[in-house]
Amino acid sequence: MKRLFVLAMLLVVAFTVVGCATHPSLPGWVTLIDGDKGLNNFNRIGDANWRAEGGAIVADKGKGGQLVSKNSYKDFQIYAEFWADTTTNSGIFLRASDPAKIGSENSYEVNIYDQRPGQEYATGAIVNFASVPVPNPYKAGGQWNTLEIYAQGPDVTVKLNGVVTTKMQNAKFPAGPFSLQFGNGPNDAPGGAIKWRAVRVQAL
Repeated sequence: MKRLFVLAMLLVVAFTVVGCATHPSLPGWVTLIDGDKGLNNFNRIGDANWRAEGGAIVADKGKGGQLVSKNSYKDFQIYAEFWADTTTNSGIFLRASDPAKIGSENSYEVNIYDQRPGQEYATGAIVNFASVPVPNPYKAGGQWNTLEIYAQGPDVTVKLNGVVTTKMQNAKFPAGPFSLQFGNGPNDAPGGAIKWRAVRVQAL
C-alpha cells in the first residue's frame, strides 16, 4: 500500500508539471513588468503620468498615453495582471504598425473599458475586429485581473481571468510592438486609473 501511495503521488506531481507547461514563470517568458519595476522596458508616447507606485506601474492622469514595447513581435503570448477602476479606459494594443502613434486603426486593441460606448467592443473585445456579447458579461473594474493573449499568424485569442472572451482570424497587422494604454473617457472625461503589476511575453 505504501508503494502504491508513493506511485500515486508521483503521478500527481507529473500531471501538475505537465498541466503548468504554459505558466509564464517558465523558461521562454520575458518579464517586462514585475511589481513596480519595468518602466525602462518601454518607450512612452503621450502625456500619461506613468510611475512606479504601490507595487505596480500606474497611470491616472493625462490626456492619454502608451507604454510601447521596445521589441517587435509577430507570434507571441502575453500574460498580464492589472487593476482597473470602473471608469478606466485601457487595453493592450498588438502588432502596432506605427509605434509613434498607436491606435485601433493601426493595431489590434484588446480592450479594458467596462463603460465603453458601444458595448460590443468593451472589456475583453478586440476593437473593430472581434466583439463580446451585449450586455457584456466581462468586467474588470474595481479588482485585480489577469489578461492572457495568444497570437499566432492570423489567430488571436483573448482570456480575461481564465475565460476566453473572444477570438478571431485576421491578418491585417502581421507584426509590431505591443503597448499598454491609459486613456480618457467619452468627451475627454478623465479616465480611471490603470495599474499593471505583471506583464510577461513569450515569442512563439
